[in-house]
Amino acid sequence: MAGSCLPILGAVLLAPVLPRMQDHFDDVAGSAALVPLVLTVPALSLALLAPFAGFVLDRFGRKRLLVVATVLYTVFGTVPLWMGSLHGILVSRVLLGVTEAAIMTACTTLIGDYYTGRARDRYLALQTMCSAASATLFFVLGGALGAAGWRVPFWLYAVGLLLAPVMARVLPDPAPSAAASGLPAVATERRPFPVRRMAGVCLLTVFGAVVFYTVPVEMAYLLDDLGVENTGAIGAVTAVASAATVAGSILFTRFTGGPRRRLPAVFLLCGAGFVVMGLAGSLPLLIAGAVLNCVGTGLLLPSLLTLAMSRLEFADRGRGTGLWMSAFFLGEFICPLVLLAGKGALSGLAAAVGVLGGVTALVAAVLLPLVRRAPESRGGKAAAAGPGAAAPEAAPGAAPAAGTAPAAVAEPS
Repeated sequence: MAGSCLPILGAVLLAPVLPRMQDHFDDVAGSAALVPLVLTVPALSLALLAPFAGFVLDRFGRKRLLVVATVLYTVFGTVPLWMGSLHGILVSRVLLGVTEAAIMTACTTLIGDYYTGRARDRYLALQTMCSAASATLFFVLGGALGAAGWRVPFWLYAVGLLLAPVMARVLPDPAPSAAASGLPAVATERRPFPVRRMAGVCLLTVFGAVVFYTVPVEMAYLLDDLGVENTGAIGAVTAVASAATVAGSILFTRFTGGPRRRLPAVFLLCGAGFVVMGLAGSLPLLIAGAVLNCVGTGLLLPSLLTLAMSRLEFADRGRGTGLWMSAFFLGEFICPLVLLAGKGALSGLAAAVGVLGGVTALVAAVLLPLVRRAPESRGGKAAAAGPGAAAPEAAPGAAPAAGTAPAAVAEPS
């Protein structure tokens, strides 16, 4: 869970200090465009390189790459503490995004390796909860540390040096062996990656990421359109929305059954929140719509992720998770571009958000007959069986009981 929060640190930590950083590099040509890239370019690197990270995970092992990437995360993350060149800082941020791609893909893949069924669903929901909560925490820390200088928040990247030794010691190696699992040798042979099985869920994830990031990215602008310019009020509303996302993730852990069946209802909930926000003429109504939407996005992210995991076997899980991560962060990157285009084509940002709500409801309507006809996913049997075996429920650092197959191998094909 701590490793999963590291890419969030890179995404929000510097937001409060960008104006001071802009002032420092004001004499650099193109700084007005380059300084914002310091915040956003790691996400683009993550989106482009996550599939490659997944390939490395499947080929060379999850734990080894996670530990190395966490150390390099600190190295590249703290470079701006002593570098005076804006272009050099941008290069370090690109390299930071490379490490974030490896960390996020490895952490999510390990959850899929260690757990099955409801235990896996709970941990993936917990990952969403931790990410949403840490975003708020890191934003506050970035603002507090930034008061001492725009470089000071970069010291937080040193946390990687604290996490890496713990990861190396505590996390077990999830690599299965055919002999230990009792499966025939053919089960571990290399085979073509199931592209068709993952294509649909990845495409849906790109759209889901646009839905997920609309409120965090655009809320300040929507509030400004209503005449709310106080930064404290904007921060408070953003915190309420973040809390609603956490609440949605908690709600996800209370549901039973496969996430595929719930996706139409979840998208409909998100769309309803957008419609309320688009029609809101007052602050209370805008907040109500944002809360409704964010409860839905708190359900949406773990639903999409567990759906992807249920379609992957151990040998494919790294590459499949990398593709899913790439799709999600690609959606994050294009989210503001989509809404900017909608704002230009319509009468304003609120209208664009309302139209996005209608499109989201349409996606829910299209999904409804598809999920009713579709057979159970590959992970459905494991989920139906529940976490009755010791392996799925065991803590990551605990040794499996004698005779117990690794959780990832125990899943039926």
